[in-house]
Amino acid sequence: MKACIDLGGTKIAVSLVAEGAGADACHPGESFPWQARLSEPTAKVGAPDAVARQILRMLAAACEAAGIDEQAIAAVGVSSCGPFVMEAGLIALANPNICGGLAGPARGLPNDWRSAALEAPLREKFANVRIENDGVGALQAERRWGALQGVDSCAYVTWSTGVGFGLCVDGHILRGKHRNAGHAGHAFVSDNLDALCGCGNIGDLEALVAGNSIARRFAAVGYADAARLFSAARAGDERAVAIVDELCRVMGRALYNLVVTLDLARISLGGGVFWPQRDYLLPRLQAQIFGKLPALTGGFELLPAGLGERVGDFGALALLS
Repeated sequence: MKACIDLGGTKIAVSLVAEGAGADACHPGESFPWQARLSEPTAKVGAPDAVARQILRMLAAACEAAGIDEQAIAAVGVSSCGPFVMEAGLIALANPNICGGLAGPARGLPNDWRSAALEAPLREKFANVRIENDGVGALQAERRWGALQGVDSCAYVTWSTGVGFGLCVDGHILRGKHRNAGHAGHAFVSDNLDALCGCGNIGDLEALVAGNSIARRFAAVGYADAARLFSAARAGDERAVAIVDELCRVMGRALYNLVVTLDLARISLGGGVFWPQRDYLLPRLQAQIFGKLPALTGGFELLPAGLGERVGDFGALALLS
């Protein structure tokens, strides 16, 4: 049995899949035969190992639901939000949407963690644990089963609670010194003083466009969350349309910068902000890329994720396949 963990700043999903299950035969429009699947909001209170302990508890519950012994789990794959830091040679989280000690009380998170143990508690119970940035996990899944099949220079981008990237150039996945390559969500793009990121930056990409930032920035003008903002924009609310257009200008420029820096052939997009609004947002993002510097953008494609809302689950599975 394989255990697949999709760890995000908003929720954790734990799935069990039988060893040798036919993932390669699964197509985007089909459901995958998970043995069990559980989802909960990500823990943000208690000790700094609360997230890892939550995963262990959820794995035990999933095994009970599937009627199997935990000892049947041969491998655990964790597709996790980052950034990562190394603690005694093992991966811990320094995620700005989980660790409240990074930006301090102004960020509003109910803890003072500067990091959250992840790998160490899991290895106390399981010998075979693989952890990757969720952008990398989703990238590998999209390259194997989704919209990036057969493309050697490509990226997966999530526009969700946070903003993250998985990068592949000439068939080589980029990871970096601490496996944090792709954290362009924390690239500075503005001096906007109302945009505090959970990492402590003011005016980085995530602080301006991420799902958690939309509520913080625009609740005072009537848009308490991303869903309300987009609903108002679709209904023709001029102020909402202007806000969404600006979000797409900022996000689109980040995508353009990625394309021209890495000479990419394709990007697939997913995430909780983008996916429900993909028909509305995709052409606005494409407009920030296409027609600019054709030597680098000609032939490039910007597509919705082929695995849709399931890309996180398959990202963890891809780490073990």
